[in-house]
Amino acid sequence: MEKEKLIETKQLTEKQKLLMYFFTYSFLGWILETVFCVLTLGVFNKRGFLYGPVCPIYGFGAIILIESLKKIKTNTVGKFFISMIAFTIFEYVVSVVLESLFGLRWWDYTGEPFNFQGRISLAYSIAWGIIGTIFVEKIHPFVKKQLEKITTKIPHKVQICLLILFLAIIIIDFMMSITRYSIALY
Repeated sequence: MEKEKLIETKQLTEKQKLLMYFFTYSFLGWILETVFCVLTLGVFNKRGFLYGPVCPIYGFGAIILIESLKKIKTNTVGKFFISMIAFTIFEYVVSVVLESLFGLRWWDYTGEPFNFQGRISLAYSIAWGIIGTIFVEKIHPFVKKQLEKITTKIPHKVQICLLILFLAIIIIDFMMSITRYSIALY
């Protein structure tokens, strides 16, 4: 009789799960940006600050939204407004930080009606509210469930090693990107 090999299925901590969500949503955000460019510009356009296929702004945005709504029970309209406000503030802050660090703007809404300093606009704020609502009601519950299924099949030590590996890759990519943009400024 063949014995089944038992896999140590220790659960990830909340911080480890957030890190896993960060990587997942950074990658999905890169896909979203890439598809958006193909559909609106008709060409593949390298999106994002980093070399790799990730847009960390989406990972951070997802974490901010997950954490913001964790303790708040609200209806769809409430989720829309929380998403819209949280993402708009986040987008503005990131725009200011990136421009102050690198002297570059990664996006500019100057031509959009109801924009503020070209960093945020009403149309995109509404879009972020819609995307955030869909995210918390549909996307995150689905992704969370799928990631839980996957992680129960992977030994805990392997999960931790993968998280460390992905973190190292992002850090190295970030350092290389900072070097690239710093050199371009001088």
